[in-house]
Formats: sequence, structure tokens, C-alpha cells
Amino acid sequence: MSKLTQMAVKNAKPRERPYKIADGAGMYLYVKPSGARYWRLDYRYRNKHKTLALGVYPEVTLAEARVKREHARRQIADGLDPSHARKVARLTGAKPGKTFRDVAEELIEKMASEERAQVTIDKTKWVFDFAYPFFGDRLINEITAQEVLAALRTVEAKGHFETARRLRSKCGQVFRLAIATGRTERDPTQDLRGALTAPKTKHYATIVKPDEIGALLRKIESYTGHPTTRLALQLITLTFVRPGELRHAEWKEFDFNENIWEIPAEKMKMRRIHRVPLSKQALAIIDTVRPISCKSPYLFPTVSRHHRPMSENTMTGALRRMGYAKGAMTAHGFRAMAATRLNEMGKWSADAIERQLAHQETNPVRRAYTHAAEFWDERVRMMQVWADYLNELQSKLPASDGNEK
Repeated sequence: MSKLTQMAVKNAKPRERPYKIADGAGMYLYVKPSGARYWRLDYRYRNKHKTLALGVYPEVTLAEARVKREHARRQIADGLDPSHARKVARLTGAKPGKTFRDVAEELIEKMASEERAQVTIDKTKWVFDFAYPFFGDRLINEITAQEVLAALRTVEAKGHFETARRLRSKCGQVFRLAIATGRTERDPTQDLRGALTAPKTKHYATIVKPDEIGALLRKIESYTGHPTTRLALQLITLTFVRPGELRHAEWKEFDFNENIWEIPAEKMKMRRIHRVPLSKQALAIIDTVRPISCKSPYLFPTVSRHHRPMSENTMTGALRRMGYAKGAMTAHGFRAMAATRLNEMGKWSADAIERQLAHQETNPVRRAYTHAAEFWDERVRMMQVWADYLNELQSKLPASDGNEK
């Protein structure tokens, strides 16, 4: 029960020694012999006695001091030390009392300052829209794992399991930023490990038989649509990068002295820089596309807007017009095509192939090994042999009945 009144605080007179007037729940007015009056809160944190300064009277009124007391008590109930949280906030310049939305927007600003790809920033904003209705306006340090799980379950209920997994990951980034800047001490998404439905592995339609690959290459060569679409399909066949990585390829990423395409980490699925050795055939395609798109930062811009990359449906749409149905071939299927044929050649180590595919090794020991090894020289040879092999398949004439033998 609160004991102090505004009148009692106002009339508190100085004495020879400092003294306290209790208000309840650990808060009191500390009166000095000079007449200065301070609000203080005594509390215990991890079995240690601590004192938190709540302000100076009359700048901080009795009512305002009580609000600060209740905020500190909520922090303690949530496992936070109010004194430590205040110290960290002071050192980092962070303001207390931030909502999830506030910190999420700070994360997006941080991504922009780090010059992350705009497509990555836009996807992050899109993912956060699933969280905001549930806890966007809740204080970051008061959000529970159950609240986060409720948002994730709603996404899962629509069958979007991969989106739910991504939402959990992005929320975790927000909470970790809040921890680093003193707004909270816990990341509740860590309590949700194993709580989500694992998305089914997505297998992309592809072509792996040599004669069918040859037929595909000839159809691409004779494609009558926009030339940049044909060239993009030819380059993705030679490099077998992910379609998004090819669409967002920029001229500044290419080193034509070393014949290397270096894709920045922010454009990669695994957030690691990826290097692609360029075969003679790949370089020839790039030389062909140069006069078409030299005014754009992208190798393959949209036809109407040179400052924007090619649409994500362009290459797959071209395959459909060539007669390849959804279950027959996709733009992503060139990766599986290369992985299958290169492994069946028996000339290359599995590690070199996986590294060129930019796959993430699941075993942490092997991951450290393959990351350190890189298998660069083998990959350079492999990419040229792959390009020569594709030329050989394309040059084989079809049988008279139109079917490949």
C-alpha cells in the first residue's frame, strides 16, 4: 500500500542526517541534509541487494516515480536487472521502452546502411508484416515465446511452413539487436527450436539425360524471344547459380582479368561470398550481352527499366514457351542438372561440386574443412570441362524422328 502523499513529499524537511520516507514496494524518498530529495528503489536481483535511482524531486513527481517503479518491477519479473539495462542503454545511446516494431525498423535501417540488396530488405519488411498484428506494438522486453509462436502458427495454418521458419529467424534478429542495445536480455525465439513444422524439401524439375540436355540447349539457342532472356538461360546453364543470383548479377561483381564472378554474401542464400570461375563460353556470352545492357548496373535488366533486374519469372516463362511444362524443367533445375552430370562424370570430388553449388555442409567439422579448402583449382578446371561438355551435347544432331538417341 502506498504511504506517501504529494503533500508529504512537498513538506519533507531536511534533517541533520539523511533519511528515507517509504512509499511501498521498495520505493522511497531519500532526503539529504541539504534539502535535496531523490527517488530511490531498493530491490534484489540474483540474491544481491541493489538500488535504482528514479529521479530527483520535484523534476520527477510522486506519480512519475511510481510509474518508473512499476516499470522496473516488470523488468525484474522478466529476469532483467533494471540498473544494468539502464547502463547498457546509456552506453549504446538506445532509448528504453521500444516496441518490437521500433527495433524491427532499426534492423531494416541497419541493413540499408550495410548496403544489403534491396530485394533482401523488401523481403524482410514483408516477413515482419506477419508479426506486427500480434506483437508489433508490444514492448520488446515483454514479448513472450508464446506470443511469437501464435504468429508463427497462423502462418503455418496457411501451409506456408518456409515463411514461418523465415519469420522466426527474422524475429530472432530483432531480439538479438534489442539485446545488444540494452532493450531486452532474452531472445524468446530460442525457446521455439523444434516447435515449427519442418518444410518439405523442394525438388525442382530438371533434365539430366544427355540427349535431352542437348535438345534443351538447341531450343535455347534458337529461342526467338528477347535476346537477354536467351543469354541468361545460356549463362545459367554454364554457371548453375541460383536464378535470383543470376538475375541480380551486376557488372561490378565481375573480374575479367582473373575471369571470376564474385557474388556478394548478401545475395547468397547461405550469406557467404561465392566465386564462380568463368569458362571461355561464359565469357563469350557476357561479351554478347555487354552492348545490350551496358547502360544498366545489371547484366540482365528488365526490358523496360534498365535500373531493375530481370523478373523472377522470365527464364522459367521462356522454358514454358519452349514447350517445357512445370514438371519438366525450371530455371532452378539447371543446378540439379549440373550436379547430376558432374557427379556421374566421376572426375570431380563431391566437395568441389558442392562448393561450386554453394551448398552448406550440415556437419560443422566438414563445413569448416570445405570452407577452408575451397577446391578452387579443381573448380576452375571443372567449369571449363562442363562448358565443353555442354557444347558437345548441343552439337549432336537429333534423330530423324525428332527424338534424341
